[in-house]
Amino acid sequence: MTKHTKHPDISKRLKRAQGHLASILTMLEEGRNCLEIAQQMQAVEKAICSAKKHLVHEHIDICLDQSVRKGASSADSTIREFKEITKYL
Repeated sequence: MTKHTKHPDISKRLKRAQGHLASILTMLEEGRNCLEIAQQMQAVEKAICSAKKHLVHEHIDICLDQSVRKGASSADSTIREFKEITKYL
């Protein structure tokens, strides 16, 4: 099984985004200032984008690399998967 060393970090980033998202819902219910809400939304977006970037990079660095080195996948298959996952960056 592949060891995903960054998954705990990705989980922390997503939990941070979850906290910001909960704050946004509360702020909306309280009728808070749109600028404050937009700032919180920006924080959620940034946290999710960062988590996604780390996940994609880890997949490339660990999963695809090991797959090629162990001969589990052909070069064509690995390149196809690389192209597919990088469209999420």
